[in-house]
Amino acid sequence: MGPESGRVKRGVQHRISQWLGRLRTTETPEDPGRARETVLLATAAAGLPLSPAAHPAGYRCSCERIGCPTPARHPLSFAWQTQATTDRAQVERWARNQPQANFITATGMVHDVLDVPLAAGREALRRLQAAGVALGPIAVSEEGTAEEPNPHGRMLFFTATRGTPEDEDEWWPCELDCHPETMDEHPGLRWHCRGSYVLVPPARLPGDQAVAWLRGPEHPLPDPLSLLETLTDACAQHAAEADHDPHAAVAWPLSR
Repeated sequence: MGPESGRVKRGVQHRISQWLGRLRTTETPEDPGRARETVLLATAAAGLPLSPAAHPAGYRCSCERIGCPTPARHPLSFAWQTQATTDRAQVERWARNQPQANFITATGMVHDVLDVPLAAGREALRRLQAAGVALGPIAVSEEGTAEEPNPHGRMLFFTATRGTPEDEDEWWPCELDCHPETMDEHPGLRWHCRGSYVLVPPARLPGDQAVAWLRGPEHPLPDPLSLLETLTDACAQHAAEADHDPHAAVAWPLSR
């Protein structure tokens, strides 16, 4: 390479460096509203039907119901099951017209959700990954800090739905841990299927908590039965080892 070629190469490199420098100085953080909308549209595009939900108003719920049992965790409309949709235009309208709203996804249509205490979910996830079990989307609620751990943290495993079996005796309701007589068999586990819902990320909860994707909605939905035994075992172990009441890690939603 001659002197002239070297000078040309250095000149090109200098111009590229200048261009990259200008690009860095003009970059701005992504608009939080646009980022939220992008995640919600990706969730809808993956086939998870969405509907607007309440949001935090300080430490209370935006629904203004005194003593709301599930602040910022419930749909805005009682018609959420028929309202839930994957239509891109509708989700865009909701996201832009209701910039503070959380969103829920109706289960039992395309997908179910196995909802477990966060500590049990972490242990189950470790076992499932070690065994090479296929995993789908997974969401988590924030676990707080080392100084102030969040006892209500949950991990949500999204799976394919079991739908509506011909034999109703073979259908599991979504209230496995809602009644005392079922807690011994399914401690802390809730199977959200027909007639239930869960929050989808990004969602905000009272007390500066949030719900976020650990594995995004682009992952294929696995068979729920491939995860159930490991999740049940991890929940039983968590309940046995927990210092607090196992009812403290409340699954969503509760009755409104």
